[in-house]
Amino acid sequence: MAQQQHVKLAPRDRKVKILATTGPSTADPDVLRRLFLAGVDAFRVNMSHGEHEVHAQTFANIRALEQEYGRPIAVLADLQGPKLRVGKFADGRATVAHGANFTFDRSDEPGDATRVELPHPEIFEVIEVGQRLLVNDGKMRFRVKTVSSDAIVCKTEVGGVISDRKGVNVPDAEIPIPALTEKDRRDLTFALEQGADWIGLSFVQRPEDLIEARHLMGGKGALCAKIEKPSAIRRLAEIIEQSDGIMVARGDLGVELEPQEVPPLQKKIVNMTRLTGKPVIVATQMLESMIESPAPTRAEVSDVANAVYDGADAVMLSAETAAGDWPEEAVMMMDAIARQVEHDEGYKQRVRMLDTPPDATTADAMAHACMTIADTVNINAITVFTNSGSSARRVSRERPSVPVMVLTPSMEVARRVALLWGAHPIATRDIGSFEEMIAKGKRMALRHGFGGSGSKLAVMAGVPFGQSGATNLVHVVNVQGDELEGYED
Repeated sequence: MAQQQHVKLAPRDRKVKILATTGPSTADPDVLRRLFLAGVDAFRVNMSHGEHEVHAQTFANIRALEQEYGRPIAVLADLQGPKLRVGKFADGRATVAHGANFTFDRSDEPGDATRVELPHPEIFEVIEVGQRLLVNDGKMRFRVKTVSSDAIVCKTEVGGVISDRKGVNVPDAEIPIPALTEKDRRDLTFALEQGADWIGLSFVQRPEDLIEARHLMGGKGALCAKIEKPSAIRRLAEIIEQSDGIMVARGDLGVELEPQEVPPLQKKIVNMTRLTGKPVIVATQMLESMIESPAPTRAEVSDVANAVYDGADAVMLSAETAAGDWPEEAVMMMDAIARQVEHDEGYKQRVRMLDTPPDATTADAMAHACMTIADTVNINAITVFTNSGSSARRVSRERPSVPVMVLTPSMEVARRVALLWGAHPIATRDIGSFEEMIAKGKRMALRHGFGGSGSKLAVMAGVPFGQSGATNLVHVVNVQGDELEGYED
């Protein structure tokens, strides 16, 4: 069978990945292509907005790009999650004065400047005196004075204009609602049918939320827990254990916490996730001003740079690419910041400040050896053969100084791996012998731009071949320029 011809694309000159959100600004396939060429490694489809028909076309456009360039692209379908909202007002809105009493109750009568419906009985069951209710992304703040079965009377700490169906946050209590609404279940089924590689689960509060979602996924795709609730922080280790990856969703996290609390928590979440080898994404408001401006603020540049220095696997663009006026420029800026940081002479030391000791397994020892080889010997890349992606995660966790070329017979695994720090996934035919492994590793390095004649590779795999979890071999090989001739993969 003749090998399919793809447009040749050089490897990315950076290890951190860029995750970009699709939306009205990317509806044109040509815009999507320009974002990919500018540096996007994975796309986020936000299920909170848009119809399934529109999202289906987005999936098709991304897969067409993948075919055109022969590079696996991860797609993360982000579920909306349970959104708590107030009811409606008689005039569509009302002005609540600072210091005034304001009541959230169970009556469906239109609201006014003194009260409004809160159609969520679960809140009434757990809210306590002294706790807070935040409305409209935290712009309005209320402190609970009294609680009954049908009314929560609050003192208005920060007043203002409140309008129909504005969102409510309850930062001080764990609300006994499932992480998946009926809409989420429909969206989850649709996303998996479209071949989503990752599912983002919003407003995770407890590890049980992930268990329910994984059961519904039925073994398809990977599960990313979005950390945006203080209650999730309290059980972070358990949530990481139950997930395949973590997103630091700083938007809602910043609403429910004081602003100064978010940066140290971001570092804590990144570090705890990195220790497991699972990918961690830093998201929300990274280049927010570029929604309307072709240039970011200096503070935003520093924010992106710090996430890269901290060793995050991916940094995410939200409205910047989904609905902004400068989507391509936002990607180019994020790419430029990441490359500048990674070329800083102090970057390797900074990104390894977190000690990630290998577990007492042969596979972890081999992954650690690959990092040491890359630091000691002048190699161009680490080549990892994997059926499940586990070996790739182990090597990526070590944050080696060279790219990780991940060869797998599974396109699904290749796409999921596309979110891993430093990983360059390639879907290729399986191997059956040691000799074939070495030969294919060399050919793939030459074909995909990871070195030329005279370069070196560290090759990691498991013998016997085809068995997941059997990684037990690291081999350093020399690449010759004529080894590409006469082979198809």
